Amino acid sequence: MKRRSGEETYYLTSESVTEGHPDKMADKISDTILDELIKEDPRSHVACESVLTNGMAFIAGEITSQGYVDINDIVRETIREIGYTKPEYGFEADSCGVATAIHAQSPDIAQGVEKEEEQGAGDQGIMFGYATRETAELMPRPIMMAHRLAKKLTDVRRDGVLSYLRPDGKSQVTIEYKGDQAVRLHDVVIAAQHDSEVEEEKLREDVKREVIEPVCGELLDDDTTYNINETGRFVLGGPQADTGLTGRKIIVDTYGGHGSHGGGCFSGKDPSKVDRSGAYMARYIAKNVVAAGLAEKCEVQLSYAIGVPEPTSILVNTYGTADIPESEIVDRIRDTFSLKPADIIENLDLLRPIYNETAAYGHFGRELEEFTWEKTDKKNEL
Repeated sequence: MKRRSGEETYYLTSESVTEGHPDKMADKISDTILDELIKEDPRSHVACESVLTNGMAFIAGEITSQGYVDINDIVRETIREIGYTKPEYGFEADSCGVATAIHAQSPDIAQGVEKEEEQGAGDQGIMFGYATRETAELMPRPIMMAHRLAKKLTDVRRDGVLSYLRPDGKSQVTIEYKGDQAVRLHDVVIAAQHDSEVEEEKLREDVKREVIEPVCGELLDDDTTYNINETGRFVLGGPQADTGLTGRKIIVDTYGGHGSHGGGCFSGKDPSKVDRSGAYMARYIAKNVVAAGLAEKCEVQLSYAIGVPEPTSILVNTYGTADIPESEIVDRIRDTFSLKPADIIENLDLLRPIYNETAAYGHFGRELEEFTWEKTDKKNEL
């Protein structure tokens, strides 16, 4: 992909969802189970999937661990923390059914991952990382704004500012660009679950004032279009209205549709699975390439074969923004970063219970202490 002309006008859209959206609830349950197992046994091998539907949470997958956790308790507590605590929500932590179907990881897979001489990748696959100078976080602006809107919806609900809101919700923004510069917010979409008593017009005014304007103010203008609960009613939500499944919001989790995606989800997977650790490493590399000034934008693709330590390929795309050949950037990456799964896990310190925090509002662009892949400590070496 070539760099866009400085005069070209175009529109980019990204979406996000709140932690009370059924798919994000499933991600959060899977990652909380992973965290609790890592606390018990850091070498736990976990591939945990959650399905949430009307009155039921179903947990399935493969787990091999020296630790023990009470999955029933974890599921209920996670649902409770998200905010599904009232029977009128149609799905409630203490009354929903919880069923499990867990078995051990296949020994055929384990023998490739747990080699005595060197840990191999837990599966084949391709992973992408992306970074751009567009924001301070080196992330695309649309996904960062969409995440902040979704998080703000949750904050005003939890803080009682808009106490009639319920946990489910979605956001979407369309930003107008000229060249690589965001010039205005063309359209903003909010779907906010709410109590039945609140009037439609009041909700729209409140959400615009308390959620949209504080987050998007700098890009709003008189021509911005607001689409707030356009069906006019969003009382029935959460798992009662929409089945949730782990790993179904992979674009929300990453870059909002900007750059490429390898197709593998993150949540519920321990870091021996390169779907997760490889994607975190690719982001770490791309962010350091941009922070080092080697390019204004950078996409990194890594690929792995199951049981093999070294990646089968490394590809860099700078969208025409680099001052040196991309092949030279690849050489510098090889010299600076070890891309073997065991080294990724050690260097990013991934055998810690940090994954619950990743499950909502994005795995990237959040400079939390736990998110080691967001550091730019390799820029000088590059």
